[in-house]
Amino acid sequence: MNEQSFKTWFKPIVPLRLDNQALTIQVPNKIFYEWLEEHYVTLLKSTIRQELGEKGRLEYQIPINKLSNNSKVDSASKHSDNNAPNFMPSDGIKNPFVIPGIRKIRVEAQLNPKYLFENFIEGDCNKLARSASQAIANNPGGTAFNPLVVFGQVGLGKTHLAQAIGNEILKNFDNKNVLYVSSDKFTSQIIQAIKNNAIDDFINYYQMVDVLIVDDIQFLANRKKTQEIFFHIFNQLHQSGRQIILTSDRPPKDLDGMEERLISRFKWGLSADLVMPDFETRIAILEDKAQRGGSEVPLPVLEYLAYNIKNNIRELEGVLISLLAEADFHKKPITKELAKEVAKNFIEAENKEITISYIQDLVSEELHVSLDKMHSKTRKRSAVLARQVSMYLSKNHTNKSLKQIGETLGGRDHSTVIYSCKTIQDLIDTDMEFKKTIDDLERKLAISATTVSA
Repeated sequence: MNEQSFKTWFKPIVPLRLDNQALTIQVPNKIFYEWLEEHYVTLLKSTIRQELGEKGRLEYQIPINKLSNNSKVDSASKHSDNNAPNFMPSDGIKNPFVIPGIRKIRVEAQLNPKYLFENFIEGDCNKLARSASQAIANNPGGTAFNPLVVFGQVGLGKTHLAQAIGNEILKNFDNKNVLYVSSDKFTSQIIQAIKNNAIDDFINYYQMVDVLIVDDIQFLANRKKTQEIFFHIFNQLHQSGRQIILTSDRPPKDLDGMEERLISRFKWGLSADLVMPDFETRIAILEDKAQRGGSEVPLPVLEYLAYNIKNNIRELEGVLISLLAEADFHKKPITKELAKEVAKNFIEAENKEITISYIQDLVSEELHVSLDKMHSKTRKRSAVLARQVSMYLSKNHTNKSLKQIGETLGGRDHSTVIYSCKTIQDLIDTDMEFKKTIDDLERKLAISATTVSA
């Protein structure tokens, strides 16, 4: 086993006696015993039999308190099947964590070591959430961001960001207990604790945590008992200045089926949303992923993938991995044609057609002006400019009449479209920065045209 696991679960063990072929060891508490039995029973059994013979036995001794008798559990005699760990009855063990002199258990974090800040690409889509996460990692429990609720649709990096906080804290603070758990796993643990009459042990175990990360909190909806237990754990951790990090697919106010007292507590800290990265950030994500895998992908290929796959970072990265694997396995160069072949099942036909509606969506995203404002009567400069750019691009990239183009933008007439197109052309001729913006839009439309012809 690795060194950290040995230090956590075996170094605290105290050998008490060896009586014939029975070795008795003392472990700090019931949770300790159950973890050994669940994760290391095969190793323990084979080692005991190797050293003490086929009749060798391992007995656990668990201190309860100074006045009561010690409890024993005979491991080897209880196990007839290596794959069926036996759990000790909880009779007489009400709260093993309040025993004087019992050392604090080091919680195993359950984190994925690949989820780091270093490989989480920052963009406008996640800047607030990432900045808050970095602040928490530098000072867990000591910022105003407690709890931190990171919310957004599937595949936008919520789990990555939440676990990056945990990994950074483990790197910076040797004395911090960090625990990551999914809401489904949390619920299943509660069910097992209820079956084993060990709810107090369960709650006390979670109260030892310095940084608790719960993924997909929305799945606790309509689970009354689970919410009740989580409420008590949340309160205790928060009152003790411990850090709580939650992820969800929606903001706290929209968590249907969640108790109001929990929702109000989720709002105590910061709720930060993750949205789909813009075109440039998607390219940066792909480029970083490729480079970390030791591959160089031509920019036109990255642009093609970033343009066509917009709704899910996980899917975007999955297509890239498939492309790299296809090129490596068949010894093919990484080209746009190969990317089209690999990505064809991920790209929906309706996303390929160049329409006035698509152009308006693209301009809205690029210029950060909502479609409602573009279609409205407002004369605010940003909205007017976005409206004029949409008219200019629609005239150049669709076969619609000037009247039809004007009607899609709040019922403008054809003379307004003509004036708008001339205004944009004048700006292109005199403003280099603006020309670059139009060139970027033209390039994205050209990628779209290539997609349609494919």
